Amino acid sequence: MTDQNTPERRMLEALVCPMSQAQLTWDAERQELVSKAARLAFPVRDGIPIMLVSEARALD
Repeated sequence: MTDQNTPERRMLEALVCPMSQAQLTWDAERQELVSKAARLAFPVRDGIPIMLVSEARALD
């Protein structure tokens, strides 16, 4: 991990969106994991992905 707030590549490959089961992409600027399929962005706090739909931000 290069930055404490950046998820490791292996973790990104293993995680999927809890709603759509689709692959996630990393948005470094916003520190979020993005599910384009569900149109949600999940926060990453202190390097830990918060994969709760209730914590996700809806994408425009």
